Amino acid sequence: MASRCSVAWFAGLAGAFGLLPSCGSTLDSIGCNEQDHGLDGGGSLAGGINLAPLLGPASYPNAFRDLLGKSDGEIAAKIADTFNQLFHGDAKSQAIFVPTGTDQAYILDVLHGEIRTEGIGLGMIIAVELDKRDEFDRLWRYAKSIQIADGPGQGYFPSFCAVGTNTDEACNDPFGLQQIATALLLARGRWQGSVGTIDYGQEAAGLLDVIRNKEAYNCGVVGDVTGTFDATSKLVYDRPTPAFAIASRPSIVMPAYYDLWQQATGDAFWSQAAAAARAYWQGSSNPTTGLVPQKATFDGTPVAGFDTFAPECYRTFFNMALDRIWSGNQPWVVDESNRVLQFFDDQGLTTYGQEYSLDGTDEIVPLHDLSLAAANGALGLVATTSNRRDFANEVWNLATPIGNPRYYVGIMQLLSLVMLSGQMQVY
Repeated sequence: MASRCSVAWFAGLAGAFGLLPSCGSTLDSIGCNEQDHGLDGGGSLAGGINLAPLLGPASYPNAFRDLLGKSDGEIAAKIADTFNQLFHGDAKSQAIFVPTGTDQAYILDVLHGEIRTEGIGLGMIIAVELDKRDEFDRLWRYAKSIQIADGPGQGYFPSFCAVGTNTDEACNDPFGLQQIATALLLARGRWQGSVGTIDYGQEAAGLLDVIRNKEAYNCGVVGDVTGTFDATSKLVYDRPTPAFAIASRPSIVMPAYYDLWQQATGDAFWSQAAAAARAYWQGSSNPTTGLVPQKATFDGTPVAGFDTFAPECYRTFFNMALDRIWSGNQPWVVDESNRVLQFFDDQGLTTYGQEYSLDGTDEIVPLHDLSLAAANGALGLVATTSNRRDFANEVWNLATPIGNPRYYVGIMQLLSLVMLSGQMQVY
């Protein structure tokens, strides 16, 4: 992911966003009588959300074991080595997990000196799946400490979003928000009954309330802040601000998550959002290559200037694979995975490029990006083509990255290892 902001500048956002340590996980009224905006089902406002337990699939595929013949011991060692290096390795050359204060931590894009909710959210997902509670709690405490505490954006998290090649700007990024909310929901299922200081269920309910009801709390669009989802298309906005609430991104729609949110809240909106997300993928992906654009309007039409397959798009493949694993019976995802793997196999398994035109005729950036190798490996988990083993094997053989560019490759690699080992599970 390209990003060009400094940690010092990020810290300076506190004033710009009105940041204070968040004192609660649900929204308080900001001048609008939320009692006048009650919702049915699980989407109630001031009354809170009572979360139901989650039900996942009966089993989870393990490509490392079933395709590559790796033992449980080998798999555990591989993941442990990668996690320990990225989370607890040398701060100057290895780690992306950065402890701060006595009980907080963030994920750092070392190359660009940026702290984004993308990294925090994915770090939380990885931590809960690997049963790393201390790391999870530290990341959540940091996220909560920077959560917007007042005004129309209350409950959102400040981050950065791409506005062009190698250019980012401050934003509230829906991708990280959705990751954080889902991570808390999974933590509720995994750890809620044990001793701890964080009520994961309450925190998850608070964020889901923010995501679902932002405009109801604000009595509309106020202060250039919209809700997170479009009420008509049921798609997540590119950003929750009017100028960007005209399109979405294939990489930030996550139907597998929405299915869990529906289970937890009983709110039928999330089933509709899941269906809309799957249709959006089909409408925005190239029918031959399977490549998706960085941004597309709600009908799937690529947005000019963001109409190529680039690093941000890689996250889409994780979301697609997870939709097949968690939600099941998604035959289009299987066909899509087969298309994508065949395209990259044709380009050369170890030489395909970083960025392409959607039809694949123009290799825009020829660099072989290992974060894309990690994402393609995830598709290998659900594809049916014979070459899926080769893509899974490439993930297994990746060396854990070091040096300044280690953030995006590292977190994508670790996410792929968790998924390909059958450890991306619902709790």
